[in-house]
Amino acid sequence: MKEILLLNTISEKGLALFDPTRYRLLTECPLPDGVLVRSAKMQGVSFGENLLAVARAGAGVNNIPVEDCSQKGIVVFNTPGANANGVKELTLAALLLAARRIPEGIAWAERLAGGAGEPGVEKAVEKGKGAFAGIELAGKTLGVIGLGAIGGRVANAAASSAFGMQVIGYDPYLSVESAWRLSPSVKRAAGYEEIFQKSDFITLHVPASAETKGLIGEKALSVMKEGVRIVNLARAELVDSAAMVEAVKSGRVARYVTDFPTEALLGVENIVTIPHLGASTGESEENCALLAAEELIDYLENGNIKNSVNFPTVVTPRSGRARLCVIHANIPAVLSKISQIIADENINIEHMTNRSRGELAYTVADIGSPTVSPSSLEKIGAIGEVIRVRLIV
Repeated sequence: MKEILLLNTISEKGLALFDPTRYRLLTECPLPDGVLVRSAKMQGVSFGENLLAVARAGAGVNNIPVEDCSQKGIVVFNTPGANANGVKELTLAALLLAARRIPEGIAWAERLAGGAGEPGVEKAVEKGKGAFAGIELAGKTLGVIGLGAIGGRVANAAASSAFGMQVIGYDPYLSVESAWRLSPSVKRAAGYEEIFQKSDFITLHVPASAETKGLIGEKALSVMKEGVRIVNLARAELVDSAAMVEAVKSGRVARYVTDFPTEALLGVENIVTIPHLGASTGESEENCALLAAEELIDYLENGNIKNSVNFPTVVTPRSGRARLCVIHANIPAVLSKISQIIADENINIEHMTNRSRGELAYTVADIGSPTVSPSSLEKIGAIGEVIRVRLIV
């Protein structure tokens, strides 16, 4: 029986996928076979020898030491797109918050309570509402940076007749699948610079990386339109907070709406902070939990890898009596060494799949024997380039 460590509260719909005759779900476990996590910080956590995979119920993996996992042959999964609709809807709300001074107006109206009473309140509202006027989205240009599962949905919605915006988007890593999902109304920008120069509104939907950290900083802000309105529900690191505060105070940025409050941003006029609610819907949590559980179970039971952030995608139906899974360095001759050891035991390899991702590779071999001798498994594990080997029967 395999043991799964739960580092956060996970939706019951996801947990229900684990067969109780094959899995034990635990909140404390020194040697788990798998980990399900949402936001818990795993940096500094000791990994037992049993740990095969970590599944993050969400898209970002900043809370997981991915490099350390890679070196130990631990597959890290995430759930891209599972919370996309929830984040898309909040982004659309954030665009409205960027266009209209809704939070300020609500706060002001609340302070009228206990005042002059009716009709005094009505008179105060009519007299004071002008302080909270905004602009409309229709006809404005929206620049979408990142056109994946979330950004693509935002772009399509904003370009629809419901919002009537002119949408331009840029994504240097746009997949063919994501491109097919885009509305013909979404125009492709040549690069970040075009987005910065042409947009009345800008929304960010890219992961945090060395390339994107501080993407919206002093240099980018300097070439944007005066009075641009910016939404960031993706990652805090994408925006230089100090530069943003100065840009808002100077009026270059009319409004900044972010899902990542910090001390520096709180209380600054025309900066709206949302308490990290992007994927905080019941539906998103259920979808993420279901996908994370499916990924983890498929890997533990079949060796299939899908939506991993550190290993290549390998999904293939089982065709032999047992399956050999080998994580190894992406260098020549490793496959021949593995094949020779299996052949020396007079075992036929019925099907083999090998994929690589950067310096790492993953090989799945379906074999005609129900088992492989412990000595042969030891020999494969002793190959210098092999990080991890296991047999699934």
